[in-house]
Amino acid sequence: MKKNIFFLLIFCSSGLFGQASDANVSEKLLIEGWMTLSKGWKYQKGDDLNWAKPNYNDNHWKTAVTNGNLNQINDKQIAGKNEIVWFRRKITVDSTFKETIIFNVVQTGASEIYLDGKLIRRFGVVNTDSKKFKQKSANDDIFVLPLEAGKEQILAIRYAVDNQVFPIYNKSATISIQITTMDVLNSSDRSKNSQIALIPVGFDMFLISLGAASLISILFFTLFLFFPKERINGFFALSTFCMSLFIVIRNQSNSAETYNFWSSIFNGIFLYAGILIMLFCVYRILKHKIGLWYWTLCVLCFLSIMSRIVYPIAYSSIVLLIYQLTVIVVSLRSLKTNRIAALIFISCMGITFIYFISNNILDALDINAAMYKSIFSGFTFMLLPLSIAIYLGYSFSQRSKSLADKLLEVQNLSAENTRILSEQKEVLENEVALRTQDLNTSIDNLKSTQSQLIQSEKMASLGELTAGIAHEIQNPLNFVNNFSEVSNELIDEMKEELSKGNYDDAKEIADDVKQNLEKITHHGKRAGDIVKGMLQHSRSSSGVKEPTDLNALADEYLRLAYHGLRAKDKSFNATLKTDFDETIGNINIIPQDIGRVIMNLITNAFYAVNEKTLSVVASLPTGQAGPTAVKYEPTVSISTKKINDKIEIKVTENGNGIPQKILDKIFQPFFTTKPTWQGTGLGLSLAYDIIKAHGGELKVETEDGEGSEFIIAFKTNQINE
Repeated sequence: MKKNIFFLLIFCSSGLFGQASDANVSEKLLIEGWMTLSKGWKYQKGDDLNWAKPNYNDNHWKTAVTNGNLNQINDKQIAGKNEIVWFRRKITVDSTFKETIIFNVVQTGASEIYLDGKLIRRFGVVNTDSKKFKQKSANDDIFVLPLEAGKEQILAIRYAVDNQVFPIYNKSATISIQITTMDVLNSSDRSKNSQIALIPVGFDMFLISLGAASLISILFFTLFLFFPKERINGFFALSTFCMSLFIVIRNQSNSAETYNFWSSIFNGIFLYAGILIMLFCVYRILKHKIGLWYWTLCVLCFLSIMSRIVYPIAYSSIVLLIYQLTVIVVSLRSLKTNRIAALIFISCMGITFIYFISNNILDALDINAAMYKSIFSGFTFMLLPLSIAIYLGYSFSQRSKSLADKLLEVQNLSAENTRILSEQKEVLENEVALRTQDLNTSIDNLKSTQSQLIQSEKMASLGELTAGIAHEIQNPLNFVNNFSEVSNELIDEMKEELSKGNYDDAKEIADDVKQNLEKITHHGKRAGDIVKGMLQHSRSSSGVKEPTDLNALADEYLRLAYHGLRAKDKSFNATLKTDFDETIGNINIIPQDIGRVIMNLITNAFYAVNEKTLSVVASLPTGQAGPTAVKYEPTVSISTKKINDKIEIKVTENGNGIPQKILDKIFQPFFTTKPTWQGTGLGLSLAYDIIKAHGGELKVETEDGEGSEFIIAFKTNQINE
């Protein structure tokens, strides 16, 4: 494949640049149509009006090998910017040829036409000073060439292009000399009078190409705006927009009186941008990975643009050839994956490729096919954009049809689902009614069970208090018993002293009895307060706030909880620490509820430090376990503090801490880390609800392996309401 492309490039290049020269005019070609004087020219850079004279010796001038236009000479550079170039050639017609010869100049630039040293026509102003230079773009400047039959004459052209080097390989500046007969000029037969016919044909093709490119660009840009996810429409609209700009600039550069160098640059930029983006669209449509062909074309386009700035080398034909071959190759490779798109692209680009090759063959054979080129160039130029537009339209219609079918299917399914839902609705309504009745019954049972669980939690808390209360009551009862016995003995002594008449001693004994009775009363009240607290803890909350000594409440429940745990487990020991803020005074709370919260937090703290003690002991080597071997001191502390408008109660322990993964769950009902027989999971949940009901906040701070601290915070303005 690569070998074939190499020979094809050589063939096209030879067709573009290689032709022989001939000084004689073919009368046969003149009669049949227009003839381009492309052979027999010599050229020389510089400026001397003597060069137009027939007796001037031009043997040292170079022979121009051209492809029809005098700027297509196989020399790298003949003249620099604003320099003048002269062309000379001999021209002879047979003495028997009697037709009037018509002369036509097609150019971009400025020129002067001389015949045997006589100026016969001027197009623009030829001058090396760019300010005095005046360009004249000629397409249909026709005049009679006064040739003498049978005489060899000298045709000379003085030519210049403003701000351009010469020759201009990119064809942005050109001069072409064509001749025919008066009969051909007056002929209405386009096959003969093609030069005049090309003017409206070329303009018509320009309008058709511009209109088609602009219409396609607007249409697909609109589609892209409505369907932005279809990015291929946006790329295609951009490519056709670049093509539209190329067509406009190309037409302006061919007809403008003043040639602009930058027109050539932007002309190439928009052309190459258009074909590269369009080729990218082909890759996207065919879902083909961009490869060597595409990047080679990008490099050639870049070199072609750079050549227009630095040095005008004709890469356009090679770029277009690679562009056409790339589309064909990629389409052939995609026949199995996207047959319809591939066939469309192969068909359209095949026609373009055939036109391109035939055009170069005609040029190589020096056949004047200007009419053929003008008619088909615009048509073939727009074939690929049209093919892409056709496929995108086809693809859009297929998707629309598919969506319509799916919509109809959805509508049918929707109708069927509506009927099924209507039937299911009646069944569900009946089932919902039955389920609602069952659910109400379950809710009632759940509420009853919940009440029983809460009461069980209270009773469990009361059980924790029982041993502690017994220990606390035993102390005042011992005092009552002891002082009662002592008082009984003192009364006996007082009777003896009275019988003896020692009234002063009897009074002293009576005072001692009175002191003992006061102590008995004090300890009796102490026992009564303990019993009262136990009863408050065990009964349901009244919901009435009352002034309460928070410090005394916290201290009492700390000792009760500790003695209660000691009564169950004689091996348990812990250091108790208190730090009470005496400025707090009495606050309005529901004492039995807050006491239950404090009791729960302290009991959990004792459980935590006991668990850590057991784990530390278990980790010791065999034979070393014992109280003296344990370097861990379990500590539980409770403190109160008034900070501005807040009162805080903190219960702190140095246990194992709470793992982060369960920290968010500890206040949830029924969540517990204790064994099933040791906890219900309602303690912290109830504590959280009680503190919330008081307008306070219960939060926890913990560190793994270091312990936890539960903080109860009240706002004074809320608890005193």
